[in-house]
Amino acid sequence: MSGKRYLFFVSLTYSYSILRPLQDAIWQRGDEAAWFIEDGCENWLRNDEKQLHTIQQVMDYNPIAVFVPGNWVYHFFPGVKVAVFHGYPIQKRNKSIDGSFSIRGWYDVYCTQGESSTAEFLKLEKKYRYFKVYETGWCKVDSYFQVQAEKNISSEKPTIIYSSTFTKDISSAPQLIHVIKKLAQQRLWNWIITLHPKINDVELIEEYRNLARENTNVTFNDGPVDIQLLRKADVMLCDSSSIIVEFMLLDKPVVTFRNTNPGDYLLNVLNEEEVEGALEEALSRPEHLMEHIHNYTMHHEPHRDGKNSERVLEAVDDFITNYKGKLKPKPLNLWRKFKIRIKARYFRFS
Repeated sequence: MSGKRYLFFVSLTYSYSILRPLQDAIWQRGDEAAWFIEDGCENWLRNDEKQLHTIQQVMDYNPIAVFVPGNWVYHFFPGVKVAVFHGYPIQKRNKSIDGSFSIRGWYDVYCTQGESSTAEFLKLEKKYRYFKVYETGWCKVDSYFQVQAEKNISSEKPTIIYSSTFTKDISSAPQLIHVIKKLAQQRLWNWIITLHPKINDVELIEEYRNLARENTNVTFNDGPVDIQLLRKADVMLCDSSSIIVEFMLLDKPVVTFRNTNPGDYLLNVLNEEEVEGALEEALSRPEHLMEHIHNYTMHHEPHRDGKNSERVLEAVDDFITNYKGKLKPKPLNLWRKFKIRIKARYFRFS
């Protein structure tokens, strides 16, 4: 295969489902994509996907752009560094600015999703002047709208998917394990359990795994949280995570437990005893709730033509043609870069 070369930088497992629609768009162009997976991250690559195993292989591959769903990347990798985000910006804590808008000096391009991210990033672009912002839509959700005409995969019994954030004092996973166990045993509902990859409470994770082992109507998901998984559920139970927006993009309601930034697009409860009733209400899909969900998701993701990944690639082309080498230099960040080189054990500078 000849043509342009692109690299995907993966440090957490949520990256796979985010980047694969982008890979499809690259392949449709007749270009090439490869993956670099950080140590400690599980390898979920398919047989038809190319992996670069060492930093030197990345250097030799010489990609024109590196796509990153996380907060950092090896600064010495070749190519334009492109932030494609790992979710939509929601305020987990009561701060004036969401953590999604932290600028760390790694990226040349930010591909924003919609009004909720673009407006703030344009202000930051004007302030820092060493990166460009393009509103492209989020590449992960291309498949959500390409299959929109398909019916949801559903069984005769309602299916609830439970997803929890990892953030301390916000994650509902410790509080809701007993609630979910009770409902799994008493209600004719199926359950899918998926926990954030950054949750590191081994005992708690094992409790949820045991819940699936002991109840035939409970499944513990070890794989990616993607369109195939979300389409199996009728309602989501969550806390404060951007997965909420993804699920609502499928025109489905969400019940949250002590959400930190609740709105009329959610059925938010504060007590464990309220969870069952809220799930029942969500399963009835109240008209006013579904209208609020549509309006809220349009604020985050107005691009619903299934071509977000194409726009990301067009943004890279535009940056290389019109801005590369012409912007203010990035901050030196010498100490941070030195620590990254120590982590990578890579000290070549040519």
